[in-house]
Amino acid sequence: MFSLPLRDNAVLRPLESWHAEEFAAHLDRARDHIRPWVGPAFVTTDVAGARATLVRYGERQAADGGRLYGIWLDGTLVGGVMFTVFDADWGTCEVGCWLEPAGEGHGLVTAASTALLDWALVERGLHRAEWHCRADNDRSVAVARRLGMSLEGTRREAWPYDGARYDKQIWGILASEWRAHRT
Repeated sequence: MFSLPLRDNAVLRPLESWHAEEFAAHLDRARDHIRPWVGPAFVTTDVAGARATLVRYGERQAADGGRLYGIWLDGTLVGGVMFTVFDADWGTCEVGCWLEPAGEGHGLVTAASTALLDWALVERGLHRAEWHCRADNDRSVAVARRLGMSLEGTRREAWPYDGARYDKQIWGILASEWRAHRT
């Protein structure tokens, strides 16, 4: 089946409903670490919730919409990347990511996001891609910069979390900029 090497010991693969138990176990390891940075519907607490998330993304992919991919490091699911938005008619997409602590520091999100952007902007011919993150998420901001994206704006206090509101940044890159960045 589809598997894209990211590093010698890391691969990117579709994350599908049959991975529900593995995804739930991964979220148990990642939950506290990722909760401030990802939407609450994503951070499920049991196998049924994990399956529902995977089914929701599977249905979106079947409609040529969002897609979800896992990152496995040494055979263990440690995170993933996704198209939270994929709109071929409008020529736009939004890429997102998450990692548990064991996956950090290996360049996995940058490599996986590069694969998604190559597919969306080059192979599928979309016009632009976006990256949304909390302004205080230094790791996510660093990935957007490594991908060659430009900070297009900040939505003030647009990210509610734990009784507070945080600024949300929107980063973007056009297909022509992506091709130039990749050469």
